[in-house]
Amino acid sequence: MADREEFVRVAEPLRRELLVHCYRMLGSVDDAEDLVQETYLRAWRAYDDFEGRASVRTWLYRIATRTCLTAIETRGRRPLPSGIGAPSDAPQEPVGRASDDVPWLQPLPDALVDPASLVVARGSVRLALVAALQELPARQRAVLILREVLAWRASEVAAALGTSTAAVKSTLQRARARLDEVASAEDLLSEPAAVDERALLDRYMAAFERGDADALAQLLYDGIELEMPPYAAWFSGKKDVLAFLGARVLDPFGGLRVRMRPTRVNGQPAVGTYKPEGEVYRPHSVQVLTPGADGERIARITAFLDPGLVERCGLPPVLPRERS
Repeated sequence: MADREEFVRVAEPLRRELLVHCYRMLGSVDDAEDLVQETYLRAWRAYDDFEGRASVRTWLYRIATRTCLTAIETRGRRPLPSGIGAPSDAPQEPVGRASDDVPWLQPLPDALVDPASLVVARGSVRLALVAALQELPARQRAVLILREVLAWRASEVAAALGTSTAAVKSTLQRARARLDEVASAEDLLSEPAAVDERALLDRYMAAFERGDADALAQLLYDGIELEMPPYAAWFSGKKDVLAFLGARVLDPFGGLRVRMRPTRVNGQPAVGTYKPEGEVYRPHSVQVLTPGADGERIARITAFLDPGLVERCGLPPVLPRERS
């Protein structure tokens, strides 16, 4: 009988990289955590029959991929607002939440990912790519991730999915073509230097906390996009984005500005945002920034209006109010 203690020893260090794999497949951290647990349960039960023909890592990825494919059969895709409709042309009007049954794409806080694997995974968990992956049929999604993210051979993918090498190659071609339709290469691959990212993030936080629309305007591309799940409305273009921010965001609390703390989400610069409440500032949202290729301006702001996400990013649950 296989040694179950040995299973724990070799399998447990892989848990967080399997979380990233399941997240790419599903676009949901919550679902990914559940399916990683399911993967380990299935592997535990089957470990007596594990013959070592592949590494434990490859074996676990096979189980995780199949578990995700089964789960996707009963789940709809997880979009961002920009994936389900045209941008709003009324930035100064109130925005409403989408239906509660819309399964929005969730962000992946870097704090949940093993730092060593994050260096490798960083480009493959960017929001634009994960959102684009959700547009692919499940098996295309799996083949593309296994071949181009994990760099498996076509024969290995075929064995994992119970299909032929020729079918894997054909599926990969269709996946690449579909990916080209739903996202530009610049959206998927642009990745400025980290030093530029932090400088840009600091300038963004300073302008936002001051409510300085002019300073903020200097940091935005003309084609900046802003989306805020679970709100369905989103905005495109500097004029409309600034109009919305000026009317609804920069000074919503009667002169009491928001406070921000830096973090990272999906391998991208991000900020946890806190709103004034009584004697403290409480979590409000997490904004994920997509810098342009020059690293000096922002191409997209994705604000996830989920207060609980702030703590999942490893940020404080509350900030003290400044004394005047």
